[in-house]
Amino acid sequence: MIGSKILLAAALVVATSVTGVAYSQAALKIGVINVGRLLEQSPQSASVSKKLQDEFGPRQRDIEAMAQKLKTRQETFTRDAPVMSEEERLNLERQIRDGQRDLERTQNEYIEDLNVRRNEEVGKLQREVLQKVQEYARTHQYDLVLADAIFVSTAVDITEAVLAALKPASAAP
Repeated sequence: MIGSKILLAAALVVATSVTGVAYSQAALKIGVINVGRLLEQSPQSASVSKKLQDEFGPRQRDIEAMAQKLKTRQETFTRDAPVMSEEERLNLERQIRDGQRDLERTQNEYIEDLNVRRNEEVGKLQREVLQKVQEYARTHQYDLVLADAIFVSTAVDITEAVLAALKPASAAP
């Protein structure tokens, strides 16, 4: 009899705690964001792209000019090699070979520098977006905000609202 009373008391404690957990979960306000979409569609993303284009555009144009000059030399060699003297042909071959090496080196440096800067800027963008998501969650009293769930109902997807909150931030100087 005492054992059944203890068992009954334990069952009541478990039932009460399960009911309390269910009640507290029902009161949670949960939101889900699509991080990739926020990073791609935010105004700050367009600003980062423009900043990188402005910074690296001149170098890209220089590389394109180098490639065009090398192509012209190769066409000249193909066209005129049969009528060139041995010295002219060897000189042009050397210029083409040196030009290819310089172009490759310049392209590799450009790609490396661009990747470093892009990673820096994307890191800043991610921090800014995360901060804005946190501000939005605090302002709208969310208990939990998740990123990139497998399935998200439109009832809890707050990506569009956070994108809207990011827009005024880009208007600031």
